[in-house]
Amino acid sequence: MAAETSSSILTTRVDATSARFEANMRFMADLVSAVRNEEEQIREGGGAKAIENQHSKNRLTARERIQKLVDPGSFFELGIYAAYRMYEEWGGAPAAGVITGVARIESRMVMVIANDATVKAGAFFPMTSKKVIRAQNIAIENRIPVIYLVDSAGIFLPLQEDVFPDTDDFGRVFRNNAVMSAMGIPQIAAIMGMCVAGGGYLPVMCDHVLMTDGSGLFLAGPALVQAAIGQKVSAEELGGATMHSAISGTVDFHEPNEESCLLRIRSIIEKWGYRRQSPWDRKKPVPPALAAEEIYGIYDSSPARPYDIKEVIARLCDASKFDEYKPEYGKTLVCGYARIGGFAVGIVANQKLHAHATDREGRKRIEFGGVIYTESAEKAARFIMDCNQNLVPLVFLHDVNGFMVGREAEWSGIIKAGAKMVNAVSNSVVPKVTVILGGSFGAGHYAMCGKAYDPRFVFAWPTAKYAVMSGDSAAATLVEIKIRQLERGDKKLSEEEKKQLYESVKQTYDEQMDPRYGAARLWIDKVIDPVETRDAITTALEAAALNPDVPEFKVGVLQT
Repeated sequence: MAAETSSSILTTRVDATSARFEANMRFMADLVSAVRNEEEQIREGGGAKAIENQHSKNRLTARERIQKLVDPGSFFELGIYAAYRMYEEWGGAPAAGVITGVARIESRMVMVIANDATVKAGAFFPMTSKKVIRAQNIAIENRIPVIYLVDSAGIFLPLQEDVFPDTDDFGRVFRNNAVMSAMGIPQIAAIMGMCVAGGGYLPVMCDHVLMTDGSGLFLAGPALVQAAIGQKVSAEELGGATMHSAISGTVDFHEPNEESCLLRIRSIIEKWGYRRQSPWDRKKPVPPALAAEEIYGIYDSSPARPYDIKEVIARLCDASKFDEYKPEYGKTLVCGYARIGGFAVGIVANQKLHAHATDREGRKRIEFGGVIYTESAEKAARFIMDCNQNLVPLVFLHDVNGFMVGREAEWSGIIKAGAKMVNAVSNSVVPKVTVILGGSFGAGHYAMCGKAYDPRFVFAWPTAKYAVMSGDSAAATLVEIKIRQLERGDKKLSEEEKKQLYESVKQTYDEQMDPRYGAARLWIDKVIDPVETRDAITTALEAAALNPDVPEFKVGVLQT
């Protein structure tokens, strides 16, 4: 398709009938279907028996509570893969036993954190604490009000040493409660079940505390009180809703049931005032001119068959329009301005097509797609600084093998150029959103705003690969090291043994590169359907727009 204006993406209509396109479509559709099926299993929490037990107490499950609380269709879940395939010796902890995500209540964006009592009575595993803290940190960065739906037995005692003491453990939750309160970020806690021990501090450190009949709030339950001081007291007398509303005065709203409690939360939020608006520019969204579903056929995970990242960008941007920055220079990184969901953004994306380039000595060369060269890094660093100068949020699209290596690369100053890019990303003050499409390897992951560089949100396609290097490269390297170690001991491996060792190492490494492995450890906030990429970025930018504060932009010393 020829460009209609200077700001249109130069794209060609994809041939949806080609064998490669159709194969890519099937491959991606199968991956997305597998993720959706797994997520449905995770949503079952502790299973049918645990759900039935929750209902027998006249309590809703966490997901039922969220469904009744938020505006219909507005819940954008984060961290569903947390603790995926972890704690299996304890029966597992689906979604880490807590449900988190952004939603709308009375049209206001909020962060919802809901204990899932069907998973070990809502007890906190190590990843439970980390997931709650990640949700709180997102709320802090973006100034999102937080709603806690509390129903938890406290710390999972067999793993207490990994839950209790560190800076990203249980106590950090309460510290964050206090910090958010001081920052003016509203917090509402609804106690809808048990809230015991240290966990009792969470609701009381919020702005509003609601409690339903039949719930309990106490630092020590009846059994522990009797063991500690010999006092016999019922749960209701010790810490029931009536006591806390009429005697201790801890509870602001005493609700007869969960439906009433959830309606009360909506009523409180509906009366909130409005704070200052953020400086990020937004106009009325315009759908892309090209179909998002075509991304399935465009994207190709095979290194032997490069794809054009501009074709993907064309299906994310409003009206498919994109002002590409320095298109003739540093072609393995695509940079430019666009709108996504109406928001002005700067896009930094790895280009997977191989490119023809001419160096400063006039020599011609082919640059490999997905590799960051000196010119690419310099271009991206300047572009990122320009976006900060002009208050334009940044979106990073990863499919990166890393930085170029070798004599020519080193002589060209690849380390200096990479340091500039990393410096610009590190000191960026505008919101950053990261989407990992394919590979995200090594220092390329860092330069493209990996998790350590404070993106507001990290999303990944099911095709994402997240590691120091690819599985093939890692396996070959590790096998070579192992062979040398054995040879020093006068032992030699046969070709068959070498092959078996290679396959074993590669299988382990490939499992650890899987986006679900990263999502289980909260390196990734959400594994998304590629078709939903535009919506996910828009949601992230809507969240970022709640924070009006922008620090002064400084980059410090840049190597020249």
